[in-house]
Amino acid sequence: MVSREHNNASLHHNLQLLRSITNSHALNKASIIVDASKYIEELKQKVERLNQDISTVQTSIHPMQVTVESLAKGFSINVFSEKSCQGLLVSVLEAFEELGLNVLEARVSCTDSFQLQAIAEIEEQGEEAIDAQAVKEAVVEAIKIWSQSGEQD
Repeated sequence: MVSREHNNASLHHNLQLLRSITNSHALNKASIIVDASKYIEELKQKVERLNQDISTVQTSIHPMQVTVESLAKGFSINVFSEKSCQGLLVSVLEAFEELGLNVLEARVSCTDSFQLQAIAEIEEQGEEAIDAQAVKEAVVEAIKIWSQSGEQD
């Protein structure tokens, strides 16, 4: 009997703690949990926005736009810089190779600016799934390494 009362008190305490963390005004368990779920989704969105901001800051040496979108069996990857970036294409393609991406189609311009539009698919489905964010982070990292290597103009 004491154990049951202890469990109920512990549950009540934890729900109140969850309620205060999520700034919920709900009074019943289900509503508190729904509010907590919404709060977690908001936090996930904030993390995603912060990661995008970090990517933007990391490429500030050579302001570049990197976008990656998921497709049915791969990704659409776009990289753009207003400057010509000698050697960057090799770095980005090496990043694709490290991720196990196979480029199906690509358009590249390296004259006055750098522009890469590529469609890539995962070569082999392994244990770890690759998402668009992971591809974007790998491309941004390749740009960062390239910019630090001194290969740029």
